[in-house]
Amino acid sequence: MKKLFLATIFFSIVVSMYGQQEPQYTQYMLNPILINPAYAGSTEGTTFFGLYRAQWIGIEGAPKTANISIHKAIENSNLGYGVSVLNDRIGISDETQISADLSYTLYFDNDYRLAFGLKASANLLNNDYSRLNQYIPGETVLSNNVINQFSPNLGAGLFYYNRKTYVGLSIPMLLSTKRYNEIATSELNQRQHIYLTAGKVYDLSYNLKFKPAIIAKMASGIPFQLDMTANFLYAEKFTFGVAYRVSAALSAMAGFQVSDNLFIGYGYDRETTRLSNFNTGSHEIFLQYNFLKQRKVETPRFF
Repeated sequence: MKKLFLATIFFSIVVSMYGQQEPQYTQYMLNPILINPAYAGSTEGTTFFGLYRAQWIGIEGAPKTANISIHKAIENSNLGYGVSVLNDRIGISDETQISADLSYTLYFDNDYRLAFGLKASANLLNNDYSRLNQYIPGETVLSNNVINQFSPNLGAGLFYYNRKTYVGLSIPMLLSTKRYNEIATSELNQRQHIYLTAGKVYDLSYNLKFKPAIIAKMASGIPFQLDMTANFLYAEKFTFGVAYRVSAALSAMAGFQVSDNLFIGYGYDRETTRLSNFNTGSHEIFLQYNFLKQRKVETPRFF
């Protein structure tokens, strides 16, 4: 009975934390390829991006997410491609996703472009149930660990943009897969998440730009999530701003364009729910590097 109670409590926590099921990011606007394959090849040169996020510091087993991605356009064609690796740890679970992205872009007047993208991904899930045993010394709570549970998936997206405006619509995982299936009573289906993103750049003065952005996330059985961000860019070097995740968190972020190629940044989230009583916030750091053929980007992008 004690084992069942512990398992029930633990998986209730895991499921509630995994309500979003897919990692969330404060600085989503800087690397949309993680959720939208149509972004592949949309920047000049070859773009590398790396990010690490530690969520809800102070809560044991809280999510920790790391990802890297690289993408570029294929010269003299309408195609772009990219590769990304994502690792997401939460509680006893450790999941790695490897994805390949392919995009095709149509060109319109006023430098507007419409890209169509496809994503193919492979997921490896590991659940180490033996880590629960520390809570009941001398007893084995669960022993059927999940080791490299493989599940393939497909995704699709649209990305309409020019150098100062963008709108994106995507479903990074089209297929529904079962999770934690070593325990029948704890099965959890991976739901389809629909993402809508948008952003624009406004020139406030010669040296100051305003960059509002939003991301909306929708999935069956999960509360609608909306993030609204207000960023400012000064002298095309310094980025700073705030964000609000509706009924969930407040965020602050800053970034610095170290060189024409290198951009680094940091984000901090603070929960606005009762969860804030049990953690000191979430931290996110990132690095973006553009391998450019020319010394200076001729038509700079601001997102």
